[in-house]
Amino acid sequence: MSFDLTEEQLAVRDAARDFAQNVLKPGVIERDREQRFPAGEIKQLGELGFLGMMVDPAYGGGGMDTVSYVLAMEEISKVDASCSVVMSVNNSLVCWGLETFGNEEQKQKYLVPLAKGERIGAFCLSEPEAGSDATS
Repeated sequence: MSFDLTEEQLAVRDAARDFAQNVLKPGVIERDREQRFPAGEIKQLGELGFLGMMVDPAYGGGGMDTVSYVLAMEEISKVDASCSVVMSVNNSLVCWGLETFGNEEQKQKYLVPLAKGERIGAFCLSEPEAGSDATS
């Protein structure tokens, strides 16, 4: 068994690294200091295919393997935690859940624009009188 990265995996990693270094890094400190949501940067992540990486191409995704996804996440995370969290939630929680458990109507209505980066997904971590303490 070979543990070498494939050419496609290396290309994904390099594309994510280039985006992180050339687009995210120049303004990351300022965005963090101002507590500004990286809307423009997230839009670009979607345009590059990083928000639906493992989603079936039939639903607008990249159809990539988990290793490619993790390599891209690693490169984005090195530079901008805010963008990496949005990328992770959109791919791992929202798109995965819809693709795995959604019916065809839900997939067409929600998964396609999420996978294409036209929308971003979210989730609720807590509820009143239940849930978890996100600040600790």
